[in-house]
Formats: sequence, structure tokens, C-alpha cells
Amino acid sequence: MDIHEFQYHLPPHLIAQHPSQKRDHSRLMVLDRLSGRITHRRFFEIVGEVRPGDALLVNNTRVIKAKLIGQKKTGGRVEVLLTKRVQSISNDEEIWNCLVKGSKGSHRGNIFYFHPDLIGEVLADSEGLWTIGFCSRGGFRQVLERVGQVPLPPYIKRRNGPDLEEDQERYQTIFAEEEGAIAAPTAGLHFTPALMSEIQKAGVSIISLTLHIGVGTFLPIRTARIEDHHMHEEVLDISAETAETINRTKREGGRIIAVGTSTTRALESSVNAQGRVVSGHRETDLFIHPPFRFRVVDVLVTNFHLPGSTLVMLVSAFAARDLIFQAYEEAIRKGYRFYSYGDAMMIV
Repeated sequence: MDIHEFQYHLPPHLIAQHPSQKRDHSRLMVLDRLSGRITHRRFFEIVGEVRPGDALLVNNTRVIKAKLIGQKKTGGRVEVLLTKRVQSISNDEEIWNCLVKGSKGSHRGNIFYFHPDLIGEVLADSEGLWTIGFCSRGGFRQVLERVGQVPLPPYIKRRNGPDLEEDQERYQTIFAEEEGAIAAPTAGLHFTPALMSEIQKAGVSIISLTLHIGVGTFLPIRTARIEDHHMHEEVLDISAETAETINRTKREGGRIIAVGTSTTRALESSVNAQGRVVSGHRETDLFIHPPFRFRVVDVLVTNFHLPGSTLVMLVSAFAARDLIFQAYEEAIRKGYRFYSYGDAMMIV
């Protein structure tokens, strides 16, 4: 398929620059794949869309402060985004793959200065990803928490810069536990403890898995044919208890409701030849695009995604591409808010 088939025009004012005032008060579009029917809700009304016996799967990854601002020896500014840990040498030293802005003129052996307690040395450069060895004073993770910034997406462009206090809270889901993501599983941002309690009262099992969202999720596709694109690996973990709950739900006729594209990729990467989800810690480079046969996920809760992205291709595989783009056109007409801090869609 041609990448141009997944492009659309989004008026810039619909790109959400801030989260909604209340997590569960964002808008919710419910799209029925069979009938094509679209209904409009508030997110807290999702309780009316679930059924007793369903299982709601959430991604419990936690976003780290993966953005570092520093200087080169020349004094030039450099911006580094940690994408994947390669090796932990000691409490103070770690090696990461990174994306680097301001890397012109940099090469192996260059030193980046981020803070008196943190420096980085360029070890290698391959396919646009830089391998950097970090040396800290006081523990790398502890220093990163002090020195790093919340890695907001580049389309969030605020006149007065990021509101660090707001983003530290609202760019994490309420169920974020396992550190390792460099972007939030944004479909999960709409849930509150009260809403989760109401969903459980409706007879729905709520269970979690982990997929650490990395560069694979959001790197742009640079090939004309989407089939030629290769996703970078991301780490996932599914416990034995979670796998058993999923398999039991399927056996008993319940639906698997995946909260987010990351949860969907984790589930569809972990199904065996017999159609059962298997537990374990692994990496996945699964690229879901039309045509794709979903074997686990029955319902998808997601946000509205960037044109031409792997994420809009995933939702186009879950529902018909034309139906998805009709829904996006209606969302634009109705003034829905798009992308990470935007509104949500539930595809049933």
C-alpha cells in the first residue's frame, strides 16, 4: 500500500496543546465497525459501552524523563532523546541509543555536557540513532529524574514553554508503574481511579501488561510502500496471570478491550499458533497495517493519530481504512482534539 493512502489534512488548531481539565471528561467517539455508526460521548460514559465478562487491558509502562538538553565542547546546544537502554554498566554509568538534535559536526568521541552531575560520550552513530555512554554522579536514574525533562511530542508547542508540573502528572497514566517508556500510552491518559472502579463494578476485569514505548512507535515512515517499513524493537512483558485472564475471557465469550495501540501490539505479538496469549518478556517489531488479522483484540480504545503514522495504519487495519478516515473527517468537523493530549475513539 502507498503511504499517501494514510494522509489527511488536520487544521493545526485541533492539535491539543494541553490535557483536558479532567482526565475522564475528554470526548469519546464510538465507532461501530460493522454498521459504521458513530456516536459521541464523554469519556466517562465508556462504562455504558463495556459488558460483564469483558477484560480491559492497560499498558502500565511509565514515562521516564528522557529528554536532555546540553552543550558540546564548542558551546553549541544539543538535545538528546533517550530511546533504548543498551547496557547498564554500573549505578552511575549506562549506555543508550538516542536521537540527537544539534548533532551536526559531532562524531565518535565527542562529549556532551548536560549538568555538573551528568555527561555523555558519543560511542557510535547508526541509521540516525546515536549510541551514547552516560556517566553520572549520584546514580544515573536519580540524576536523570533531576536533570531530564518530560519528553513531550514535538507537535506540542506552547508559547510559554512546557508546564513542567502539569506534564509530570498528566503525561503519565494513573496505572503507570514500570519505568522505561519515552512516550506515554496516551489512550490510557483518560482514565481515573473512580472510572476504573465503575468499570470493575460493571463486571469487567482490569488487567495490565507492559510495553515500553520507544522510537519504533513514532519514527516516521520513509518508504513509499508501507510494507517496506521496519519497526524498531520495543520491550514487552506479559505476566502468567494476565495471559491466563485473557485466555479465560476469550474462552468464556468475553471481549478483550485493548487500551491503546501499544497494548494492541503487545497482545498481537504474544499469541501462539493455537490462538492463546503466552506470557513472557520479549521484544517486538510487529508493524500492524492493512491487511492484518487480529487474533486477540476485540475492541480498541485509542486517540486520534498523526497522518501517515504507523498508528493511523494500525487503526485502519482494525477497522476499514475508509471507515477510519470518515470518522476522522467527522472528528475534524465536530472539533475533536487530536494527538497525545487529545480526545479518544472507541472502535467496537
